[in-house]
Amino acid sequence: MKKFANAGLLLSLWLLPLLCGPLVFAQKGFQLPESLNREKIPFELVNNLVIIPIQINGTELSFLLDTGVNSTLLFSVEQLDSVQLNNAKPIKLRGLGEGGSIDAIVSNRNKLEIGRAIDNNHRVYMVVDSKINFSTRMGIPIHGIIGFDLFKDFVVKTDYSSKRITLYRPDTFRKRKCRKCVDIPMRFHNKKPFINVRVASDTEEEDFLVLLDTGSSDGLWLFDEKDFISEVPKNYFNDFLGLGLSGNIYGKRSKIKKLNIDEFQLEKVTASFPDSNTVKNIKSLPDRKGSLGSEVLRRFTVIMNYREQTMTLKQNSNFDDPFYYNMAGLTLEHDGLIPVREVDYFKIDPVTMTKEKREATAIFDVYKSPTLQFFLAPKYVVAEVRPDSPAEEAGIMKGDEVVKINGKASFKYKLYEVISLFSSKAGRTIYLEISRNGIMQKKKFVLREVI
Repeated sequence: MKKFANAGLLLSLWLLPLLCGPLVFAQKGFQLPESLNREKIPFELVNNLVIIPIQINGTELSFLLDTGVNSTLLFSVEQLDSVQLNNAKPIKLRGLGEGGSIDAIVSNRNKLEIGRAIDNNHRVYMVVDSKINFSTRMGIPIHGIIGFDLFKDFVVKTDYSSKRITLYRPDTFRKRKCRKCVDIPMRFHNKKPFINVRVASDTEEEDFLVLLDTGSSDGLWLFDEKDFISEVPKNYFNDFLGLGLSGNIYGKRSKIKKLNIDEFQLEKVTASFPDSNTVKNIKSLPDRKGSLGSEVLRRFTVIMNYREQTMTLKQNSNFDDPFYYNMAGLTLEHDGLIPVREVDYFKIDPVTMTKEKREATAIFDVYKSPTLQFFLAPKYVVAEVRPDSPAEEAGIMKGDEVVKINGKASFKYKLYEVISLFSSKAGRTIYLEISRNGIMQKKKFVLREVI
C-alpha cells in the first residue's frame, strides 16, 4: 500500500509467483510506434507522488506510477462507470492494513495507452469495494496504480524538476555520459526492485536492503525500531501512516541521523516504523529492512532500467530541501462536493483618456456590474488529528468541515497545497474556520516541529 497526506498510499499484493533470479521479459506488452525511440509524458506531482494519464479501452484516467506494485490496479469503481473491462472474472486480493482480503475483478485483453505507448493485451485488477478510494486523501482523482507492467517494457526516466517521465526503448537506449550520475544495482523479488542503502542512527551504521517504492510519499520506512526509537529522550510520535487496500496503517514516526545511497548522503531523514502486523504482512523477503519512498527519490532525476537491473541517480535542485513532517498534526480529505455562491466582479481592460492640448493622460479601471455565480466545490473534512499536536490542542476534531484556511475559502486550495502548507515552516500561524454540527468556529494554531 501507500501513504497519504503526509503519508501517501501503500499497496502490496501477492498475486504473482516470486522471482528471485533474473527477470524474464515477454515480447509483448507496451510498445512504441516503430518510428519512435522515446516518449515524453508530463505528470502531476502530488504529495511527492507521480500521477500520469492513462487510457483504458478509450477512457482516460489518472494513475499513480508505483514501483512497489507488481500488477495494474483500478479502484474507485463508482467513478468508473464508463470503463469497459474485457474478459472479467471475480477474485480475492490481500493488501496492507487492518482488514482481510477484498473482492476484486481480474480482466484480460485490455488496451492501455500511455502517450503513444500501447499495450493491446493488458491485465487489470479492479477493486470493487467502493470504500477503497485513494482520491479522497489525494485531493485529485486517482483511478489506479501501475508499476512493473510499465517498467518492464521501457527504460523509465523520472524528472521530478520538470515533472516529466520519458519512456525509452530498451534496445535503443544509450545512456549519456554524466559525471555526476551514480549507477546503483537493483535486485528483484516478486517483480519489485530492491537496493542497498546505508542507514545511521546515533549509535550504529548498517547496510539495509530496501524496496524502491515510488508509490510511497514518505522518505523511509524501517521495520526494526532497534537503535532508532528512544523513550528517554523521546524521539518519535505515534501517527496514522497511510491507507492500504486492507485498511489503515499506523506506527511511529521519527528521523534517522544519516542515509547514504551510494555516494549521496542525506541527513535527518524522516523515517516511519509501521506496526508489527503491517511488517508481518509485507516482509516476504527475509533480509528486507524497509522501503525507500518518494520524499527521498524526488531529490534526484531517476532512471530505472529493469532489464539492466540498474537505477541511475543524479541529484536535482530539491536535494538540499529539509525533511519535514506534518507540523499541524492534521490530515484532511475530500468528502464530496458542496454548492457555492460567489459574487464575481468582472474587470475590463483599463480605459485610457487623453486631453489633447495638455497631453495629460488618465487611466481608469472599469468593472461590469457584479454577478452571482453558482458552482460545486470540493468539501474538505478532518480525517485524522494526531494526539498532542497543535491541531488537537486548538480543539480541532475528526469530522470537522474546514471552511476557510488563512482567510481563504478552503476549496480554493488543492488538497496537496494544504498538506504542503502544514509542512512548510515551524512557527507559522494557521487560521481555520470550521463547521461542526452546522456551527461555525474559528481556530488558530502554530506549526511546530515534532522531532
